[in-house]
Amino acid sequence: MKQNDSVLARIAALKTTPTTKLKEQWTALFNTPPPPYNRRFLESRLAYRIQELAFGGLKPETVRRLEQLGEQLDGGNIAVRRVRGSDIPIAGTRLIREYQGVEHTVTVMTDGYEWQGRPYKSLSAIARAITGTRWNGLLFFGLKNRRRAA
Repeated sequence: MKQNDSVLARIAALKTTPTTKLKEQWTALFNTPPPPYNRRFLESRLAYRIQELAFGGLKPETVRRLEQLGEQLDGGNIAVRRVRGSDIPIAGTRLIREYQGVEHTVTVMTDGYEWQGRPYKSLSAIARAITGTRWNGLLFFGLKNRRRAA
């Protein structure tokens, strides 16, 4: 089997791999604990990492160019880089969350959110409708991590 075929097979297998196994792969491939984000995030980052390890990462000149562009945006001020923007994604973004084996998709609108064809003012309201309990919507949809929220 060629390396390409092996990489493609590993990436294809991510779709059917249980989330606990994805988290184990994360720890093995990144040498860090997995982040508290949704399954789709884990799948996409693992797929990228598998390819990166097999075929190499970004070229040094690409990394330098990205650093230059970043410096143009923040003037090289590292403190500016650490300032977070809004936690709310831009309109049109689709948030996907699996809960008790059911995948829920929320669309970010300019004036709120849409879930199952109904408008909502907050992600927390959608999280409550899905779970039946109170949730911070940003935490439920993986837009904020618990440690930062505390």
